Amino acid sequence: MRDISFKTVTLRTAQAVAYVLCSAETIDMIRKDLLPKGNLFDVARAAAFLGAKATPQLLPHCHPVCIDSMEVQFGFFSAADDTVPENLKGKTGISIWAEAKSIGRTGIEMEVLTGVSVAALEVYDMLKAVDTILEITGVKLLAKKGGKSDRQKYFNNSPSCAVLVCSDSAAAGTREDKSGMILRDRLTAVKANVTGYQIVADDKAVIQKQILEWVAADVNFIFTTGGTGLGPRDHTVSAVKEILERDADGITEAMRNHGQMRTPMAMMSRAVAGSIHQTLIVTLPGSSDGVRECLDAILPAVFHARKMMKGGGH
Repeated sequence: MRDISFKTVTLRTAQAVAYVLCSAETIDMIRKDLLPKGNLFDVARAAAFLGAKATPQLLPHCHPVCIDSMEVQFGFFSAADDTVPENLKGKTGISIWAEAKSIGRTGIEMEVLTGVSVAALEVYDMLKAVDTILEITGVKLLAKKGGKSDRQKYFNNSPSCAVLVCSDSAAAGTREDKSGMILRDRLTAVKANVTGYQIVADDKAVIQKQILEWVAADVNFIFTTGGTGLGPRDHTVSAVKEILERDADGITEAMRNHGQMRTPMAMMSRAVAGSIHQTLIVTLPGSSDGVRECLDAILPAVFHARKMMKGGGH
């Protein structure tokens, strides 16, 4: 199974539909509650719930998810109905629509697709004794939200970014920078335009000077790495905090919360985030894992801050 442990927990939703073709006479029997096996839709709805819940047992690579909500609706369509898909026009049958919600790390589309599929099978089983033209068709995902499917809305334009590595040893050349390179590569991977990359000593004046130069150049986002711990030479946080005009504590809360679920050491991070003019500055840890986890928590949603800083609201 794919590793999803790095993903953030978000609200995921999905909608799906399926159709069962049957005769007009069968629909009349359903309406009059004359089926030999009794009420159709109550049983089919329960089958949809059971199918959705059993999805990880049926599909080997599907992660178990918590189904926080699921709604199933049934309807009839006739030969004269022009609201159905083109391939169903002129036919009669039953439509099955479902929507499910989950707060988790992976999507819920397979659960809702399995749900409508099993409901369609249940409808087929309930009707097979009275109808010989049954056909299951049109199983389709209608919509999904959450995770990757929502990321595009944060990218009206590729944001300009700069990476500042704050490390005495890296600046002196005695240690190779890794966290800054990871940061630069991850930003590039989400289509950000990395216009600056500098390594400086963990010195307050030097850090502030470089940040203010990038702010003057209207760099949209500045990410620092290093100097967020409790060591005697960890000056980055205080350097950045002194020049911020507005705090953005929710960003650092998200990073620490995400990291805390993976290592208790995350609580030692003194990271800060905030804005100067229309530039957002975020301080990240100096460790490779720390940088990865923090970026998992905030990218690409953090890029929405640019719109807010320019007066665009939420």
